[in-house]
Amino acid sequence: MTDPTAALSFGVAAAEYDRFRPRYPEAALRWALNGLHAARVVDLGAGTGILTRGLLALIEPVAHVVPVEPDPGMRAQLAAATPGTTALAGSAEAVPLPDASADAVLVGQAYHWFDRERAHAEVARVLRPGGTFAPVWNIRDERVGWVAELTRIAHLGDNAGDVTQRYADFGAAFTEVEVGEFAHATTLTKDEVVGMLHTRSYWLTADAGEQRRVDAELTELFAAHPDLVGRDAVELPYRTMVLRARRR
Repeated sequence: MTDPTAALSFGVAAAEYDRFRPRYPEAALRWALNGLHAARVVDLGAGTGILTRGLLALIEPVAHVVPVEPDPGMRAQLAAATPGTTALAGSAEAVPLPDASADAVLVGQAYHWFDRERAHAEVARVLRPGGTFAPVWNIRDERVGWVAELTRIAHLGDNAGDVTQRYADFGAAFTEVEVGEFAHATTLTKDEVVGMLHTRSYWLTADAGEQRRVDAELTELFAAHPDLVGRDAVELPYRTMVLRARRR
């Protein structure tokens, strides 16, 4: 069962979330759209608009993007960071759009918060037949040693294998799920790595003592790991995972 406190914890850190969270590689978004052109795309669980802006930047395949987000703090940040775009107040379980009104529904970094059975029914309702449903995740590449340590310290639970195995079925209304993987990286200072981790639900919902423990161990990691010592900035590698299926 999704923890509603954790799922709605991000609004208090909306500006930092928008600043530090990684963007999505263009190749991943084009693959998610599955050959659609002049499409009306819903960004479900749009957060601060990182995926929305990525879709708008594609220009050719996307005619219109409709962000939907339940958290008012995240919607406010989306509006501030995405001129001319206003997110609708709604959730994956109650999408405020008419039946068969979208060519694609994409989800950036939010699908694991959904009540999947209810969300699948809503996504199927708003998609036209043949439309595409595609959750997308930027997941740290834990095959890199210091990144695996980062995950352990900050209790970052998501990983590429877990995503592809746990979410491999969208229900009877959709075709078989296809999986795409795309390499991606961001360059951050060590302070920015910490800032990014402070936008994670685990840190946001932890008590003050646990937050101090995470920060202290991060300081130790940066001071001791041979791949990090003496470096002002680091390249944080990601595996961008896309699951896609069509509406039957």
